[in-house]
Formats: sequence, structure tokens, C-alpha cells
Amino acid sequence: MLAEWGEVEHLMRQPGNPSVPIILYRRGATITEAKSELSGARAAEYPVVHGQPALIDFSCSLVRADVLTASGISAIKRRPNWLRITKGWLFGTANLSARNVVSFRDHVLSHGIERPLVLMIGAATKGAGTDGLYETEAVRQIAFDIYPSAYTHFIADAHQIPLASGSVDGVCIQAVLEHVINPEQVVSEISRVLKPGGLVYAETPFMQQVHEGAYDFTRFTEVGHRWLFRNFETISRGALGGPGLSLYWAAKYFVRGLTRSRWLGDVFSLPFALAALMDGMIREDHKIDGSNGAYFLGRLTGTSISLSSIVDEYRGAQR
Repeated sequence: MLAEWGEVEHLMRQPGNPSVPIILYRRGATITEAKSELSGARAAEYPVVHGQPALIDFSCSLVRADVLTASGISAIKRRPNWLRITKGWLFGTANLSARNVVSFRDHVLSHGIERPLVLMIGAATKGAGTDGLYETEAVRQIAFDIYPSAYTHFIADAHQIPLASGSVDGVCIQAVLEHVINPEQVVSEISRVLKPGGLVYAETPFMQQVHEGAYDFTRFTEVGHRWLFRNFETISRGALGGPGLSLYWAAKYFVRGLTRSRWLGDVFSLPFALAALMDGMIREDHKIDGSNGAYFLGRLTGTSISLSSIVDEYRGAQR
């Protein structure tokens, strides 16, 4: 369940400078003012958008202050959540996500910490399969995105997470790393805010076309995703959607390109949805080579896999 502000406000820190606390002024659950003291002299003030502080250093972020404060949302447009969830359950990826999120939750709880705290990154809309986490009262969530929603506490850029170091027991980040300019820096920040032995669960696309316009930068193979989280011990990892789902995505964008119509692309690519339904018949190693995305569940250990050993981490069919 989402944490109350009173439980987490002491963890807030200046973006890019985690030694400097953020001072929040609030009326109930609504933030009215946010600032941080620098060297006891001048104060850095942050805008408040729809009752949530925008804890962003706009001088080094793609998030624009004028857009955020003018409209209350970022320049990125999100598709209706119900449509994404429906497709996920139809193609089976949401089932896998749900199982993985429950496994993530159970590993967080296994540490024996009373009401552990999980950071949800990019959580303005609920991620696929995350109900099992949100509905568990034994686990608290603190959440942010680059625009506010009923599921977020604050607005932030994941390149500079405004939380104290070693402050959370787990981090969940779904379909976010492709939209950040520097995924390595974001994962470094995840490692910083996690307690020793903390857990991470990540989902990131591979064979997907551009889906957030100019704010879509990177894709990862399954083994490339493993390298991104090289400072974590693997609990489980693998493909999220196989070649069938990748074919459906390609067909949809092919029709869109021919017709210049998003609607026609969605309609005439529907027959290819059958290919996505056949992913369950494909063996995991072949699924990995044509996967629509990758997932990783791991534990922060303080040790890293070496550059020379990453090729041994490959689990596809071309071994």
C-alpha cells in the first residue's frame, strides 16, 4: 500500500546532492511548499504541482519546468492504462509480470523487516501485474514519475532520485529505462537508494518500436539487460513476451507506416495477435533471441560480474 507522507518525508533529499534534506510543508497529505537549505545560506525552492513537489534539477533534466508547471504533466503522452493492461493479459506478459512482482514482494518480505519500503519508479500509472504489491498492507510503497497522479508522492527525474542513500528495501521499475537518456546512471541511483541486500525488479523492452515519440532512446537484449544490473545477484531473469509479440508490434507499425493512421494500424494488425498467443509454445532460449522485452529480479550484493564473464550469461538459442 502507498505510504503516508509522515512515514517517508524524512527520507527526501535534494536531487543530485543526497546529503542535503528537503524540507516539506504540507496541509494533510497535500504539499504546499518544498525547499532545501544549501550551506545554511540560500534556499533552493521547488515547484509544487497538484500538491506534489517537483524535486528536479531542471538544468540537467529533459523535464521542462515551464511545461510541468503550466499543465501539471510532462510532455510525454501516455496511452489509456486499461488498453495496455488488457493487451498484457491477452498476450500473457501481464501474467508473467504478476508472478514476478509477487516473487519480488515475497523476497522483500523475507528479510524480516517490519513493513518494508519499496520505491516505485515511473509509477504515475500502475505497472503490469503490480496489484499484488499495492494490495499488500505489509509492504509500503513510495512512488514518483515525471508527472503527478493518484499513485505518486512526488515528481522527479530518475537520474537524480531525491531520496537518502540506503533508504529503501526494494525498487520496482517497469517500462522506464528505455525512456531515460542514461540508463546506467539510473541503475546507479537505484543501487544508491537501496539498502545492502535490497531487491530490484525491472522490465525493459527489446523488440519494440518507438512508442513515446522523442522520449524513447534505448533497447536491451536479455543479456544486455543483465549487464545493466551487473552489480546485482540474479534471482530470476528472462524474456517478457517472445517473437510472436514482437511480430505483432512490427505488423502494427508497418500498417501505420503504410496508412499513416494509428487507428488503422491497431485494427489491421489484430490478426498478428494470434502470433503473440503462440509465444507460449516457444522454448525460452528461442524466446529470448526474439523477445519483446526482458525482466530482471535481483539482489544488491556489492560485487559485480566481470566484463569477461558477461558472454557466459547469454541464455539464448545461439550458444
